[in-house]
Amino acid sequence: MSDQKSLAKELVEAGVIFGQRRSQWNPKMKPYIYGTKNGISIIDIKETIKGLLLAKKFIAKTVASGKDVCFVGTKRQARGAIEQHCAGCRMPFVTERWLGGTLTNFRTIRERLRRLDELEKLGETGSIRNYSKKMESQLAREQKKIHRNLHGLRGMTKLPGALVIVDTTRELNALLEAKALGIPTICLIDTDGNPDLADIPLPGNDDSMRSIDIVIRELCAAAAEGLGHRSNASPEDMGAAAAAGIDADAPNAPRPARRSSRSQFRADGRSASADAPRSEPAPSPGA
Repeated sequence: MSDQKSLAKELVEAGVIFGQRRSQWNPKMKPYIYGTKNGISIIDIKETIKGLLLAKKFIAKTVASGKDVCFVGTKRQARGAIEQHCAGCRMPFVTERWLGGTLTNFRTIRERLRRLDELEKLGETGSIRNYSKKMESQLAREQKKIHRNLHGLRGMTKLPGALVIVDTTRELNALLEAKALGIPTICLIDTDGNPDLADIPLPGNDDSMRSIDIVIRELCAAAAEGLGHRSNASPEDMGAAAAAGIDADAPNAPRPARRSSRSQFRADGRSASADAPRSEPAPSPGA
C-alpha cells in the first residue's frame, strides 16, 4: 500500500492528473475525471493507479508466456522515455512514425528489416565501395530511412502479445490494426481521448514528459518481471508459448483470428487481474 501511495504521489507531482481544457474533453472520459479547476479537467488519480496496476499485471503475464509487448509513442514527449526504458527490458517499440501495415502486413516489415541487415553488412565488410558513388549514396539513404522507421522492431520476430500506446488520438492507425488482429491494447489516455478504443485505459496526462516517463517506466518494469519468469520457464512451456505466437518468418504462417481486442483481453487477462482493482465506467510500408 505504501508503494502505491508513493507512486501516486510521484505521478501527481509529475502532473499526470492535469487533463485538457474542459471545452476539449471527451464525454466518455467522465468516469475518470475528478473535477475541473480553472477550466482544466482534473483526472482522478485513483483511476490512474487502478489502470496502471491492472496493466502491469497483464503485461507481466503476457511477457512471461513468451510474447513481447510493443510500445508505441511517436510524439516528441514520449520518444525518449520509450526508447530508454524499452532498451532496459528488451521490448520492441515504435517512436518515429507508425507505418501502415506494421502489424497487418508484418511479413513485409520483416523483409525490410532483413534488407537493413544486408545494407549494414555491406558497410561493415566494405563491400559497398564496390558500387558507384551514386549507388553508394542511394544505399546509404535507404539504410538510414529503414533504420529510422524500424530499428525499434528489430527484435520482434512475431506479432506482439499486446500494444502499449501513448495518445490514442495520435496513434489511431496502430489501434485500428491491433483491433483488427485481436491484439490487446493498453493506452495512456488524456481527457480528450476515447477510452472505448483501449482494452486497458490509463487515464492521465499524455503531454507531460515526466508523467509519460513514470508510466512507461512502471510498465517496462512489469515487462522485465515477466522476462524473469520467462527465463525460468521449462523448455516445454517455452515451446508452448512460442507456438501460441504468429511467426512472421514462417512461409505458411497462419492468419490470426479476427477477434475484437476487448474480447481477447477478457479471455486472456481476467485471471491475471482478478485481484487488481478495476474501473467501471494497408498499404505496404514506405520504409
